[in-house]
Amino acid sequence: MYKCDKPLILASSSPRRKAFLDQLGLEYSVRVKSIDEFAQPEESPEAFVCRMALEKGSAVSYQHPDSWVIAADTIVCLDQKILGKPRDSEDAVAMLCRLAGRSHTVMTAFAIICEKEKISEVQLVETSVYFSSFGEVEARAYVATGEPLDKAGSYGIQGVGALFVRKIAGSYSNVVGLPLAELVERLLYYSVISI
Repeated sequence: MYKCDKPLILASSSPRRKAFLDQLGLEYSVRVKSIDEFAQPEESPEAFVCRMALEKGSAVSYQHPDSWVIAADTIVCLDQKILGKPRDSEDAVAMLCRLAGRSHTVMTAFAIICEKEKISEVQLVETSVYFSSFGEVEARAYVATGEPLDKAGSYGIQGVGALFVRKIAGSYSNVVGLPLAELVERLLYYSVISI
């Protein structure tokens, strides 16, 4: 549907983010640099996720100054506390049980960076997700599928984890890991892509 008019790099190894860019028909390369992903003392979830997206993108952009770099970070927040990826199966079960019957916020920040053009921006998108009530038995059965072990908040809305989701308010693609409408709007604005 879209074509790239400028060199584009996705600074993420996420298969879900790659799939979104593929769906748009974009030609891009993938480059990933590891960064320390730890919240600073007193850092809000919003500030943390924005900083992570910028740091991931900047690390790649520095090595590819002529390219436009997209980077993103997604977190799940419950009661203003970040629920990251689970450490193990037991941690995943505990997270899911905390989310059961409640609403939480999924925040994705995406950065668009081009060193050559002196462009560096980040945008934060939030989606409210409402989980149905369920117990430890259901949580353990889901964790046994292996699906939640590499996902923030221990669930994937695009997979079996959708069974827990009663409703969402906001962007579905944001919950998956990349708010497409907002991203496409900015890429069009900078003439990185066109129809």
